[in-house]
Amino acid sequence: VAMETVSLEHQIQSVQRHIAFLKKEQMELLHDLHLEILRLQKHCSELTHDLEMKELEARQQDVLDRELEEKCRAMEAQLQEKEKDNLELRKELQHKETLVAALRSSLRTKERRFLEELKRRSHRVTILDTELQKQTEAAAYLS
Repeated sequence: VAMETVSLEHQIQSVQRHIAFLKKEQMELLHDLHLEILRLQKHCSELTHDLEMKELEARQQDVLDRELEEKCRAMEAQLQEKEKDNLELRKELQHKETLVAALRSSLRTKERRFLEELKRRSHRVTILDTELQKQTEAAAYLS
């Protein structure tokens, strides 16, 4: 029972470390996404400025507009993919937190059963010890 308790404690600690790791990874991912958004916004602003400067030639303007739209769509798709990944990580984190709660509950139940069994056995040992002492006294009296 003690081994199971230790094992469960190790499992809980392991799950907690994994949760902490996932939280850290999620925060780093969000930070990187924000930085990428800022970089992309700056990049888009620079491209827009370049387009305004090159308005003299209509064909070049059309080509640059299409390139900019393609890049923005690609970045939006990339952002959506990152958001999807982030959502999956959040779901996984929630699942792991649920597992931790279940493990804690199970551990408390097993600990309570262990303590009850220990109390029962201790009582039984006391009774047997008392009986042994009586029999020893009776044997000593008879001899």
